[in-house]
Amino acid sequence: MRYWKSVLTSGLLALCLLVPAALSARAQTSVELAELQLEQADDGLYLSARLRFDLPAAVEDALNKGIAVYFVSSAEVLRERWYWVDKQVASAQRHMRVAYQPLTRRWRLNVSSQPIANSNLAMAFAQHYDTLQEAMASVRRIARWHIATVDELEPGGRQRVQFRFQLDASQLPRTLQIGVIGDADWTLSMERSIDLTQGAGL
Repeated sequence: MRYWKSVLTSGLLALCLLVPAALSARAQTSVELAELQLEQADDGLYLSARLRFDLPAAVEDALNKGIAVYFVSSAEVLRERWYWVDKQVASAQRHMRVAYQPLTRRWRLNVSSQPIANSNLAMAFAQHYDTLQEAMASVRRIARWHIATVDELEPGGRQRVQFRFQLDASQLPRTLQIGVIGDADWTLSMERSIDLTQGAGL
């Protein structure tokens, strides 16, 4: 009886230690959507958003060691169909690469509509910042992103926008990709669906 009490006590103690650690890891990698707005203009549909999240320690450590980190935002305009799956009428992606430049001692943010590889890095729009905090502030903020043209937006019917944001570990160096599989610190992501018919926003 004493043995089982000891086992039960040890098990409960381990559970008490694991639960706060799991909750801490989850809180550390959560992404909150502070603001999301859709704007229909003469030339199409625009999306603006503001995200709230803290960089996990492992990601910030990688950045400080000179490893580039990638983020991607994606938006799909979907038209609901009662007889079949929803039809995608438009889609857009916004790839972001954050990296430290040791020669200039500044942070560089590259933004492109295509995945950013070393081969097409020069083709991506670039901005420079004095601190990592300033660079990440730009990653967290999306201003009037053109996600669909007028021709792509089908009149009538119920339509919605599916917005996603995530840290893109698939663009990390292969040796690092293996180490981050299943690591909660490298799974920053969020997803939200907005009813375009009602012009909803946050």
